[in-house]
Amino acid sequence: MNPNTYLLFLLLINVAGAAYKQWVPNTNFENASNWDKNRVPCVGGTIVFENDKKLSVLVQSMHSITEMYIPWDGEFILASGSGFAAYTTHSSSDPGCETGSITTFRDADSYQWLDPTLWHTASSIDDLESGNYLFSVHEESVPCQYDDVIFPTGNSFRVNIQSSNQMTELKSISLMGQKFTRDADFARYMQSNTAKQQFHGQGSLKVTNTKCSDQTGCSCGNSGDHENICSALLQHSENECPGVVCMYPLRPVGHCCDICGAIVSLQYSPDFEIEKYRNRLIHTFLSLSKYTGVQIAISKVYKPQSILRIVPRESVPEIQVVIIDNKTGSETGASAEQLASEIMTDVTNHGESFGIVRGKMQVATGINSSQSSGRRTVVNITASVFGVLCLLLVGTTIFLLKARIKRFWKRNSDLEPFGETFDKGFDNPMYDTPGYAPADVPGLYSEDALRASTVKRSGIYFINPLFDEDECTI
Repeated sequence: MNPNTYLLFLLLINVAGAAYKQWVPNTNFENASNWDKNRVPCVGGTIVFENDKKLSVLVQSMHSITEMYIPWDGEFILASGSGFAAYTTHSSSDPGCETGSITTFRDADSYQWLDPTLWHTASSIDDLESGNYLFSVHEESVPCQYDDVIFPTGNSFRVNIQSSNQMTELKSISLMGQKFTRDADFARYMQSNTAKQQFHGQGSLKVTNTKCSDQTGCSCGNSGDHENICSALLQHSENECPGVVCMYPLRPVGHCCDICGAIVSLQYSPDFEIEKYRNRLIHTFLSLSKYTGVQIAISKVYKPQSILRIVPRESVPEIQVVIIDNKTGSETGASAEQLASEIMTDVTNHGESFGIVRGKMQVATGINSSQSSGRRTVVNITASVFGVLCLLLVGTTIFLLKARIKRFWKRNSDLEPFGETFDKGFDNPMYDTPGYAPADVPGLYSEDALRASTVKRSGIYFINPLFDEDECTI
């Protein structure tokens, strides 16, 4: 294979576990996007920095100004030959600028570490410099635990490092012309005034200088921040994901939005090597001209498991291969589907030699999503309904068993123990309460009758006052 061709396709595939992540925004004075008028302040103008904002600003040239309002807590990093000078009538003016205009520096506190749109991912520093960036799911678009993080030399910045994990681990971090691989050195830098202007928020960074030691791959480690990552991502689009053309799109593990394309999920043995399999995909598939424009992201993820898609179980690791292409309209995802099919065939024929136990493919394209995905949806709904019915049956059975057991114990508890003496007689208020005496039976409740009606508590023997004692002896 031509080395240049190999390099080209190498750039189209990303393996989570080790990458270079470069921070994109900056707070440079000469960056027009940092100002409310989307241009650098005019000569002779007034410059405003909000007094309650902390920030670090790199100044790389001379600026002639009339006034400047600076923050209470901030710093200007002056490059060689840069600075500020008082405006005079002899100062040259900029085309399209109005002397005395007021320009305000934008709020830099909104930049978040967990925002996937603020990072570039590449497999090498050279790729970062040449703009050859990699495709990743959103969780892996922000720095992972084994990544090298780079803040470009010649830029000032400010970033909110707040995270659910509190402690964000990195392999290394480079900034202000320094590369930190020891946590002790970086901790000292974080105590400096410059670092306090650059990093803010409830969180901290830790440099480990640790590589992924698992040949099957390492998870990114950002799953605990998934909701925060998605929130930071979608703040730019009113909390809505971009629309997709496929009717039943896919949602890869670690991604915030749906995609059209394909997902290949691989179960593996301890013999699996993710780098070896990555090279397999490059040499066997991505080097083919028909897959120009196809991008792949391979990573180890922990996929949530469930019984009948209802009862959650413990997540299990698997290798996730996410495939997208640059096709549009009805052709969207067509190349991704073709590649996924070929990968599945290769897994069937040669997967065992790479430590792959089995594979599963999901596809959503602009052509067949309404049919194939529709069938998949019907199957999923049927399985869900069946699962609900099973749960109801199990619940009903348990309820009936509990009710039967309860009645059994209640019946047993109501029975008196054998051998205990108890009274089988009773008092009838119709015969021992004067207030209930019938009007047409005179003398029924006379003193003699009441005396005779006393219950004799011996067996079930009693005297009925309406009859003679001699006539009703039992």
